[in-house]
Amino acid sequence: MRIGVLGTGIVGRTLATKLAALGHDVMMGARKKDNETALGWAEETGGKAGDFADAAAHGELVINCTKGSVSVEALRQAGAGNLAGKVLMDVSNPLVFTEGELSLSIVNTDSLAESIQRRFHSAKVVKTLNGMNCAVMVEPGRAPGTHSVFLCGNDRDAKADVRALLESFGWQDIIDLGDLTAARGMEMILPLWLKLTNSLGTSDFNFAVMRED
Repeated sequence: MRIGVLGTGIVGRTLATKLAALGHDVMMGARKKDNETALGWAEETGGKAGDFADAAAHGELVINCTKGSVSVEALRQAGAGNLAGKVLMDVSNPLVFTEGELSLSIVNTDSLAESIQRRFHSAKVVKTLNGMNCAVMVEPGRAPGTHSVFLCGNDRDAKADVRALLESFGWQDIIDLGDLTAARGMEMILPLWLKLTNSLGTSDFNFAVMRED
């Protein structure tokens, strides 16, 4: 599959590297075509590099790995036309730090994923993987036992495509939370996740939903 990964940070690089290793045709997108991180990643992995618009146009499926505070602007640069009709997998979070204090810029009655869907209404936004370390995203076995990954979105077929991608990463317990309003709760997990990371001294953990078979 042709996949465009928007963002050159650790999350984007980790996902892009895993996808390339699985045999997908991956292009990493940055703000500028000459971004050294994207070009270096492409040279190391045999993938492709370009700007946000190039990556969005390349992908049959597009993954938003940009910081939540700039995601809408990054997607605007990617181009609504390049996203139209495509699955847009969103792993970002609306985190902001003010004077060392963490908060969410969008919360309770809205979510970043819903904001993206409203702005890019022809895309098929699916929220997933936002509540864990990026290494665990692509290698669930880093956290022992069976644990859960959530997804939500308004398009059933788009969610099926994302589910298949998650399964290829090794995920077994994939919980569909319904429409995109579920992203509100998914994004609100992040403050708890960060506190747990500090408390446990590791980010190699995840949440497990235990229930009867």
